[in-house]
Amino acid sequence: MTMQETPVRRIVTGHDAQGRAIIQEEGPVPRVQRIGGETGPLFHEVWNTTATPAPIDAASGEPEEAGIRLAPPTNGTRIRVLDIPPEGDQLEGISEAERRAHFAEVGAADAVADSNRHAYMHRTETIDYGIVLDGEITLVMDEGETLCRAGDIIVQRGTNHGWANRSNANCRIAFVLIDGRYTGDLAG
Repeated sequence: MTMQETPVRRIVTGHDAQGRAIIQEEGPVPRVQRIGGETGPLFHEVWNTTATPAPIDAASGEPEEAGIRLAPPTNGTRIRVLDIPPEGDQLEGISEAERRAHFAEVGAADAVADSNRHAYMHRTETIDYGIVLDGEITLVMDEGETLCRAGDIIVQRGTNHGWANRSNANCRIAFVLIDGRYTGDLAG
């Protein structure tokens, strides 16, 4: 079984009628979708919240959400696991329209960054914690890049960036995204 076929297991806790802690739900994440065609990343949507602080009740489920969205809900959070396959030369010569269409699949056509460093350079108004679970991936910035391996944790602070899998194997990476706001020189 390849990494892309390995399901992501989600365990959700809650409370029973007597207020005792329970396992409310256990199994594969219910929303999985490949973005960008056969060779694009596979999104495993684990959970989202729609407010900060997040309401905690006895036994509700994940807030309803249609489709896959790149950014978290306003004032909310999102956790997902991405399986990113090797990119090879498939991104060479990709057009601006193709770049925008790729991000439009996740409701973020406007996230495309004006950069020629990587075909899928983008920026979101979020703080993202990325944890490489398996494989390796190169984080490409406007200036510089770094190879990230299993166990590395990336704190992405609303900057232009792209993810390049230059290896011969898939990379599995977990992301926690937190809605943010640009301030100072970055606002506007």
